[in-house]
Amino acid sequence: MITGSPGARITSPAHADWRQLWRDAVTDGRELLDLLGLNHLADRLPAEDAGFALRVPKGFVARMQPGNARDPLLLQVLPQLAELDEVAGFAKDAVGDMAAREAQGVLHKYEGRALLIASGSCAVNCRYCFRRHFPYGDEMAAAGQWREALEHVRRDASINELILSGGDPLSLATAKLEELTRGLADIPHITRLRIHTRLPVVLPERIDAAFIEWLQALPLQKVVVLHANHANEFDGTVDAACMRLRDAGATMLNQSVLLRGINDDADALTALSERMFAAGVLPYYLHQLDRVQGAAHFEVTDIRAQSLIETMRGRLPGYLVPKLVREVGGDPSKRPV
Repeated sequence: MITGSPGARITSPAHADWRQLWRDAVTDGRELLDLLGLNHLADRLPAEDAGFALRVPKGFVARMQPGNARDPLLLQVLPQLAELDEVAGFAKDAVGDMAAREAQGVLHKYEGRALLIASGSCAVNCRYCFRRHFPYGDEMAAAGQWREALEHVRRDASINELILSGGDPLSLATAKLEELTRGLADIPHITRLRIHTRLPVVLPERIDAAFIEWLQALPLQKVVVLHANHANEFDGTVDAACMRLRDAGATMLNQSVLLRGINDDADALTALSERMFAAGVLPYYLHQLDRVQGAAHFEVTDIRAQSLIETMRGRLPGYLVPKLVREVGGDPSKRPV
């Protein structure tokens, strides 16, 4: 049972099917605050979630500290009045996604790689999401059994890596993912599949036997890029999901976003690198915030970001220091900061 009394342990049902846990997610800000004993903050919630629905699995809520209004996991998902501020330089399409559109649900920004918008759904809605305004209703690569997306990939022999993004591609049923990879079977120039997903972190039950069976059988190199921003996001269930993914042959990486008040601290970033490596995951990127409308209150200056990375270099082996980057629409790659 989930309880909202301060200091009480918040738990979710053991061994539940991931689809049921998805349906049971918290979607109301007042309920979330009640679960954490923070009801006094309810009058600070923006109307209609500032136009971007709240969603967070109860298992992720269980990793938040009851009574702590500054909990770094809570701040990633709780709607804030600051999201309503209009700030110069912050736009709905922060990274030029639509300019890179090549087919329905296909973005082709970088040499040798094509990205499929596999789904518009996420198990958790992060308030800094750079696609919080993306027109998912019109741009879904999975539509029509992936036909248009696969035809674009088939025609372009320069593409050797297919990237599944979204939303979260693991929001799709495993049968839908199998449909995609059956379509890749006759495209010999695709040698690598990369999956960008937050589900192994926020809903680790998604990494079930059927999914692992599908992943393990793929005749491709497999890369899974997680998205965790704080060491507190990891627990034993996440460790187990990461182990299953590694055992299925996936290279495990993580990318984070630098977020004011959440992880803009050398201790927090160092702990994150150490904790993810304990789970068998290597740091990949530390992104400067994509300047999407509604997320300006999370921004950290470049000078501060560079100082944090320098401190991390003095504390950690090089392989545990992520690359500090920014995505700029039209650039041929991520831009080092």
